[in-house]
Amino acid sequence: MESIVDETLMPFKEFEQKIYAYVCELGREITRLLLERYDKELATQRNTKVYRDKGPRKTTIKTLYGPVEYRRRVYQVRQDDGRVVTVYLLDEAMKMEKIGLISSNLAEKIAMTITDTTYRDTAEVISNTCGQCISHAGIWGFVQRLGERISDEEDSDVAKMKSGNTDGQKEIPVLFEEMDGVWLKMQGPDHRKVPRKEMKVFTMYEGWEADNKGSKSSRLACKKMLAGMEDSRQFHEKREAFIRSRYEADEIKQRILNGDGGSWIKEEYDPDAIFQLDRFHIQKNIKELIRDKKAQHDIASLFAEEKLDEMLEYILIYADSVDSDEDKGKARKNAKKLYKYLNNNREGLLPYHKRGIEIPEPQPGMIHKEMGVQENQNCTLITMRMKHRRMRWGRGANNLAKVLYRKENRELIDTIDRYTDGLVTTIYLNEIVEELSAAKAPTKDGKGNPYLDRWYNHMPLLDAMQTASRKAFKRAFVGG
Repeated sequence: MESIVDETLMPFKEFEQKIYAYVCELGREITRLLLERYDKELATQRNTKVYRDKGPRKTTIKTLYGPVEYRRRVYQVRQDDGRVVTVYLLDEAMKMEKIGLISSNLAEKIAMTITDTTYRDTAEVISNTCGQCISHAGIWGFVQRLGERISDEEDSDVAKMKSGNTDGQKEIPVLFEEMDGVWLKMQGPDHRKVPRKEMKVFTMYEGWEADNKGSKSSRLACKKMLAGMEDSRQFHEKREAFIRSRYEADEIKQRILNGDGGSWIKEEYDPDAIFQLDRFHIQKNIKELIRDKKAQHDIASLFAEEKLDEMLEYILIYADSVDSDEDKGKARKNAKKLYKYLNNNREGLLPYHKRGIEIPEPQPGMIHKEMGVQENQNCTLITMRMKHRRMRWGRGANNLAKVLYRKENRELIDTIDRYTDGLVTTIYLNEIVEELSAAKAPTKDGKGNPYLDRWYNHMPLLDAMQTASRKAFKRAFVGG
């Protein structure tokens, strides 16, 4: 015991780092052996008349415990048109050709982290918590590839919709839809500031969960979101295909659309959809465009009392009464602008249930409430991650938005698995672990454990009474 006290003890932080480094290195060695054996198995089972073996090539796959360098065989295949192409059977078997040589676990960790913080911070988190050292540019490249694959899936759904071959089978009586845009600061290829661009956001849901009846915090039932920077026509195509990939759209008895009145929002596919102007944006426009407090209060009161004709007339009278010379006529212009905004959306100023419109009864376990959740959804999905903090975006904004909405829909992990999760046979796994445990793994020149050199300090723990746990520690890290 006295010898332990007299020794210079290793700080636990350093102790922990050394163990972590050792485990990561051991994991990389196991992975290398497993991949190379799997590649060898594929080589023996291949059709030798089709796949001509041209020998092994070195490559690297990024994993949670660091980069794994291994060798896999490249093959030449002659196509029907006479062209000769090269393929890697191991890459095809593990689906590595889709978004690069990156493991599913690492891809999931990157994707879940990037939705909450910046590219640089994500790179730092990944580098500090995994055995993998990765730059912010590497994170950015991964997000671009993943976002592009999601866009490809959206385009595939659009093609299915146009061919009349959609996947949606669920039948519902009512579908609630809301749309809005979030304006983001943009930059060009040379990092110079360019005009802002609108991120379009769509939310659909079947109603509100009845468990919290009477509560303002009732959860949306079966909520799904979509986001992107496509033009309005393309976004609406993707939106409709998005709906039809989940629902039997022709069997929906009523669709209700809530929006801010933007011209692009009304370009809906369903002409029978009930449109209503979002009440938050009505109040916002009144406050922003009418600076006179009394006039602002009067207009808001008339709207709250549902005296729409009187409200519009009041705005016109107010606009004519404002001095055109005052503030260069800005007050008059703003009042006219408010009148035009409200009058152009006259049919949607009242929500559907105040127009005498009856819709089908809610499904079991659901209730119907007033719409107007989009602003909050915008904040959760886009604003908190992509706006403010002096951020400016380039072409990567659209791809990050795809990753964000898949996470919000709880579909991100499944999406990643489709492009990274290959199948690796486990037939050799136990054998490889046993070999490494018996110190049969490749060693450096000379004798000894290749991992022992990681320990630069004497470990007093070895001088203490040898309990079962200490013996296990000794076998794992020192040998013997």
